[in-house]
Amino acid sequence: MENLIFCFNATVPIFLTMIAGMCFRKLGLFSEDFVKKMNQFVFKAALPVLLFQDISNANFYEVWDTKFVLFCFGVTLISISLITLLSFFIVKDHSLRGEFIQASYRSSAAILGIAFIQNIYGNAGMAPLMIIGSVPLYNAMAVVVLSLFRKGQKGIDRVIIKKTAKGIITNPIILGILFGLFWSVLKLPQPVIMQKTIKNIAVLATPLGLMALGGEFDIRKAAANMKMASVCTIIKLVILPAIFLPLAISIGFTESKLIAILTMLGSATTVSSFVMAKNMGHDGTLSSSVVMMTTAFSAFTLTAWLYLLKTLALI
Repeated sequence: MENLIFCFNATVPIFLTMIAGMCFRKLGLFSEDFVKKMNQFVFKAALPVLLFQDISNANFYEVWDTKFVLFCFGVTLISISLITLLSFFIVKDHSLRGEFIQASYRSSAAILGIAFIQNIYGNAGMAPLMIIGSVPLYNAMAVVVLSLFRKGQKGIDRVIIKKTAKGIITNPIILGILFGLFWSVLKLPQPVIMQKTIKNIAVLATPLGLMALGGEFDIRKAAANMKMASVCTIIKLVILPAIFLPLAISIGFTESKLIAILTMLGSATTVSSFVMAKNMGHDGTLSSSVVMMTTAFSAFTLTAWLYLLKTLALI
């Protein structure tokens, strides 16, 4: 019952924040231009600062586990590869392929993952290592697929490769992760003034991103992509955990490592997938639909997976 309550506490407020964004737009408190600017702020400032905060504050020397990090990286890479291959068979609209791929694999691991593990074990556990193994690849591959499958894009040439590489190198989220890694590895101190400033900016990422998502959400457009969004949701919450959790168990991962892998695989699609899609020239409707659907249903699916792991005495 406690885990069920936690899942609802973790997901329902997120969904309601999106609804609030929709209401604010309907009431005229959010204009189209304001929502656009808010998206840009979250993408270029708040999200990178949030990732820097999460990674730079973790002491990886004390908990480093190479096998676990490589597993998270490998599973993420395989997941993206399988979903990309699948997209060529089921996504007929080239311009939707990038959003489909990103929305199907990209979890809110940095936010929900840490919160979920803290609720069970009282600390972040193996979440920081899971983030190192998966989140940089999440973002790098998101830039790749969203660049290559942009509307009107045909084939791959040197110009596209050059733009994609530049997009990865200059992507604010990637830079936030790299600076966080640099800060953590060198164990650089963070003065109180710096910590508080970073925290004040970081806490804006999720609520502003969610409200911007709600403000942009178009029910009529979402209904047109409901079938595709449903496929993404099933892949994200059911199929990926069903494929890779047994593999993790067979390798010997248990307790907080297994919970970290579960949240990496089966948590809701992160709101930053919508933010990135919008800022990289995509419509964003499919991404927003998947975020809302996975957020609504992850409370049930995560609880079910957790119950199964407990039944098997693995956590």
